[in-house]
Amino acid sequence: MRIAKALAERIISGAIEPGARLRQDHVAEEFGASHVPVREAFRRLEAQGLAVSEARRGVRVAAFDLDEVKEVAEMRAALEVLALKHAAPHLTAAILDKAEEATHAGDRSRDVRSWEEANRTFHRLILTPCGMPRLLAAIDDLHAASARFLFAAWRSEWETRTDHDHRAILSALRQGQVDTAASILARHVQWIGQRPVRMQSGATREAFTIVG
Repeated sequence: MRIAKALAERIISGAIEPGARLRQDHVAEEFGASHVPVREAFRRLEAQGLAVSEARRGVRVAAFDLDEVKEVAEMRAALEVLALKHAAPHLTAAILDKAEEATHAGDRSRDVRSWEEANRTFHRLILTPCGMPRLLAAIDDLHAASARFLFAAWRSEWETRTDHDHRAILSALRQGQVDTAASILARHVQWIGQRPVRMQSGATREAFTIVG
């Protein structure tokens, strides 16, 4: 898990770029490990959608396009709504207050990393009380993919924003309007932003990302 977590963080942050080869011997040497835990780490990265294994080409960092961004957004919407509906009966005023604090922290963020951390905290707080560990683990993997898209689009700069959807979700939950909260949540995580990003070559490309 240690190796998989470290590599995942590098891939998500963009430190290891899409298409880059992950060399088993180099990773084993860096972490002072045998090839067995490295292979296990690679399988974990594949399960998370962060790496792909190609015949005769080894393991590479997965590339991504608009179709993959849409797929992650739709999966998040379906799974997070399911988790929220099971979590709703267990959401206390204290939990909702903490979720509101996370939203305020996101509003104050001056960089993409702190915003992503605050955003993920908000979602975890309102979903964790569902008490369904497999579902939450799947959602965590999807959030990792979302973070990767986000960092690829906003690596060099960040525009501060106010998250009105989070506030609307909290308001609905406080009033016991679970279906309304679920509807807003589904729409929220399926919104895909687009912006031009300058590549190392100097050329620009359109980046798509989930900002929710």
